[in-house]
Amino acid sequence: MEVAEEVLSIAKAARKASQALSYLPTSIKNQVLNQIADELSNNTDYLKRENEKDIDDAHKKGLSAALIDRLTLNDKVIKGMIEGIREVVQLTDPVGETVRMWRRPNNLLVGKVRIPLGVIGIIYESRPNVTVDAASLCLKSGNAVILRGGKEAIHSNRALAGIMQEALKRNDVPEAAIQLIPIVEREAVYEMLKLEDLIDLIIPRGGEELIRAVVERSRIPVIKHYKGVCHIFVDAHADEEMAESVVINSKVQRPGVCNALETLLIHQEIVPSFLPRIVARLEKEGVEVRACEKGRKTVPDLKEANEEDWHQEYLDLILSIKVVSDIDEAINHIAEYGSMHTEAIITSDYSNAQIFLQKVNSSVVLVNASTRFNDGNQLGLGSEIGISTTKLHAFGPMGLNELTTLKFVVYGNGQIRD
Repeated sequence: MEVAEEVLSIAKAARKASQALSYLPTSIKNQVLNQIADELSNNTDYLKRENEKDIDDAHKKGLSAALIDRLTLNDKVIKGMIEGIREVVQLTDPVGETVRMWRRPNNLLVGKVRIPLGVIGIIYESRPNVTVDAASLCLKSGNAVILRGGKEAIHSNRALAGIMQEALKRNDVPEAAIQLIPIVEREAVYEMLKLEDLIDLIIPRGGEELIRAVVERSRIPVIKHYKGVCHIFVDAHADEEMAESVVINSKVQRPGVCNALETLLIHQEIVPSFLPRIVARLEKEGVEVRACEKGRKTVPDLKEANEEDWHQEYLDLILSIKVVSDIDEAINHIAEYGSMHTEAIITSDYSNAQIFLQKVNSSVVLVNASTRFNDGNQLGLGSEIGISTTKLHAFGPMGLNELTTLKFVVYGNGQIRD
């Protein structure tokens, strides 16, 4: 079968499956998910054998150690996938929830009810755990999912998809509810992105290059998250000990993730006391610090931060620091250079905290807390399928509710329109 024909066949089957999923009882969805978790546990050795094929290929192709690490399915990663599924089972099913009801003057009762989006396409790189994470969230929210992982994880993804489809089959749920595109050629992605009549939403997960390529070619709405240029503003009224703790956690705990701190903004009034302190701590943690001209007057040995640095998502132990004259300059800097991902203010001044929350329009804005909290699990969503920096259709971490939309329902007793 030609690539275009195979992808079209997969999408048609997903569309048909989505109709059955839209009214599938919560009990059946949870039963399938629990069986998937059980089978992942029972097939750990099989999964690791299949994953080893991908690891061997990765070594032969000279892929980086970091990519191979993301590719690896070890006991810890498999256990994490199983725990993630169990957590999704415990989440409230959003499908069918009545969000609001109101009565019109003509006695019509109008309401809004949550329904699945339909068919969701997930395009992602290297991490095979995304296969299970995405599928479990889509199933619980009543959506059919088409998974297209990276070619470097093809053996792992096929094994995982096979286990999930077997659980669907045993419960008389359409196997096409969870499908993996088995074609490694990029042409399969391009064909997928043409099918706007069959696929309702595309969610790409990966680097900026991948996401921009998907956006440029897709006829289907895309949830975008190009990069995370995250900021912390340390206000003149900040508790410096708290600021130090939050900055270090935001930058150092996991520097290679999208909610890690990339630019630190410091109010000029506390530069003499706070800048040397935070630089010393950052350098102790192995962070390369770059600073603006004002900052380098206080700590002369620092590398100069240039215009390019303010745009950077380093995903590494590198941090840029800029001294600002007031909260307005901090907010303006974020508006110009930020990526609408995550920003925080450290302050004991209530008024400044409220100004920051009101004027900074990133997907998550925090007061006196680490940027690392922009995460579905940490914010109480239970799990997430990704973080959207697009205000339509969702903004921020995408949990089960964000994988649904709302339809109107109307109850009448014979009303006709004048």
